[in-house]
Amino acid sequence: MAVFETNGVNIFYEDLGNKNSEHVIVFFNGAMSTTTSWSLLYPIFQQLGWRIVLHDYKGQLKSDKPTGPYTFKEHVDEAKALFDHLGLNQVHVVGTSYGGRVAMEFALQHSDATLTLSIINSFSESDAYLDTMVAGWDKTRVFGNGENFLWSVVPTFYGKTFIEENQATFEERAKTFGMANAEFFVGQKAIYDTFSTDIYVTDRLHAIGCPTLIVVGDQDLVTPIKFSQIIAQHIPHTEFVVIPDCGHVTIMEKPKELESLVFGFVMKHTLTT
Repeated sequence: MAVFETNGVNIFYEDLGNKNSEHVIVFFNGAMSTTTSWSLLYPIFQQLGWRIVLHDYKGQLKSDKPTGPYTFKEHVDEAKALFDHLGLNQVHVVGTSYGGRVAMEFALQHSDATLTLSIINSFSESDAYLDTMVAGWDKTRVFGNGENFLWSVVPTFYGKTFIEENQATFEERAKTFGMANAEFFVGQKAIYDTFSTDIYVTDRLHAIGCPTLIVVGDQDLVTPIKFSQIIAQHIPHTEFVVIPDCGHVTIMEKPKELESLVFGFVMKHTLTT
């Protein structure tokens, strides 16, 4: 377990692959996730000798959980401090959901350090439906029962086919969530509060200059297609892909399709630079 301290906060991270590679890709987690959520996507880069860096934001499972709300700029500042600590000058950035919002902020704050940007099932603003959903997560979280919490979000997070075919997976994940302690829910509250207080970035997206890939599942109920369309309309130089029969958790539901998209996109812009 590797921990990096910045501004009094301990950030858990993983530094994988070839430490001497000039090619580096970093992954930004979804709100309820940890670094292991990327285990189906990063191995292809590892096999090609790339360096892969993942971390939990403050508030997430393995990092410190100071009182929130935070800001997305704080998440970016802490990520950049970690990357500087590791000697990373330029990186390819991939983010999903909440992590997609962090990724966009990173590209805005550190354009020289961002080679490409891949945004999966994310958002740059909210609406009444999404605000109500986040409020519901928060209210469910208050009860502190991780197993019930997991089952409460399954119907909205995953696509119909994935739910039908993966009941055993959900049973196992529910058991894992059931072992979550009170500190986990403290961190989740801080993350949800950050979402509620610092979500909007649409009017700044035009300043992102790097090549950008935007991916969304056609059955995403958390961040429906319209949110990805808004991002695509405001960031220049974008590629926009809708994955069929897929909900919000594309990184689990359609890992092979996503691997093909992200790997192809990143390699294309690696080979042409």
